[in-house]
Amino acid sequence: MTPTHTFQYIDEILAQQSIHLLSLNPQKTLITSFAELGNLIAEENTDIQLLTTFQEILESIVRSQLQNFPENIFWDFDFLISSMIRQALVADEGAIHFLKIFSEKMVSLVEMFGSKTEIRFRYVHDFIYGFEWARWVQKEPQKRAHIEPFSLFFLDYLLAKGKELLQRISHGQITSYKLCDTGYRNPFTFSREPEDERRLLTYMAEEQLIPVPVWNWNASPVWNKPFQEMRQQLALKLNIQPQIH
Repeated sequence: MTPTHTFQYIDEILAQQSIHLLSLNPQKTLITSFAELGNLIAEENTDIQLLTTFQEILESIVRSQLQNFPENIFWDFDFLISSMIRQALVADEGAIHFLKIFSEKMVSLVEMFGSKTEIRFRYVHDFIYGFEWARWVQKEPQKRAHIEPFSLFFLDYLLAKGKELLQRISHGQITSYKLCDTGYRNPFTFSREPEDERRLLTYMAEEQLIPVPVWNWNASPVWNKPFQEMRQQLALKLNIQPQIH
């Protein structure tokens, strides 16, 4: 099978869901197909075993997102995939071993923060588009600025944060992550109902205010802008209503 056909299977899985595969790319509406992404992966490496492993791992990550974030809006994968293959090809323990570890951590993260646990976030946007990463780097830029948004090191940080969050929820120690009337948690003061979330992130993408433009295979992540504050200000500017708890 050619890479296109192998990766096209993921497109078929997505096509069976009643979701619009929206991209945050200001230049287009829908995400890059996995068939196209498969061709880009094959340009980096033609090893059949590696390509097969890659397809299986991407399939498990996509299925996990569909199950745990059924209301997710934006589904870009380009830079996530280019980052995975770049890291895999230089990994000390070998590419396939790296990919399996990466997959385990990614699926664990999606399961931990999604709708099936007490954390119950509605979207993967803050993780995939780098808002969490930028905020983390800003705390210790000298140490962290060189660490990639999809590095194993940062995934481990998020897994630890998720465990801590679950613990605090179980002990009733949560103040800023209250459940909304929709049943999801929202750490922001403004509404993140689907239409509000779509409007705000689309506006930020047009203004080049997304830390990790994941729709770009060759993206250059940016951490040194006050993304959190800008997001709050833009929510006011766009007249997005306060969150109802």
